[in-house]
Amino acid sequence: MTSLNKRESYFDGSLLGLVGINIITVLLAVITIGIAYPWIICIKLRWVASHTVIEGKRLAFIGTGLDLFWTWLVWLLLTLVTFGIYAFWVVIKMKQWEVKNTVFEEIE
Repeated sequence: MTSLNKRESYFDGSLLGLVGINIITVLLAVITIGIAYPWIICIKLRWVASHTVIEGKRLAFIGTGLDLFWTWLVWLLLTLVTFGIYAFWVVIKMKQWEVKNTVFEEIE
């Protein structure tokens, strides 16, 4: 077997970084009474992606809180109109949105 190469996958985030992100996002949620939740999700996804390397390529999250905010409003409306039934699909829709907005970081 060869030694470490560019095809290696790993996560290089630290506990201190995770604690810091969680403190910031909890404060943001409290201050905005939860309205900033889409931005909070994006902050966390951006942190995870920036510390994830798959087969030697670092990930980057390109989604924005504003895009997710409007998407969440649509999901909320569909959930209300369907008397909660659409909520079962929201989890899958959220994962699809996350993956759609996660790319390999471009090296300049």
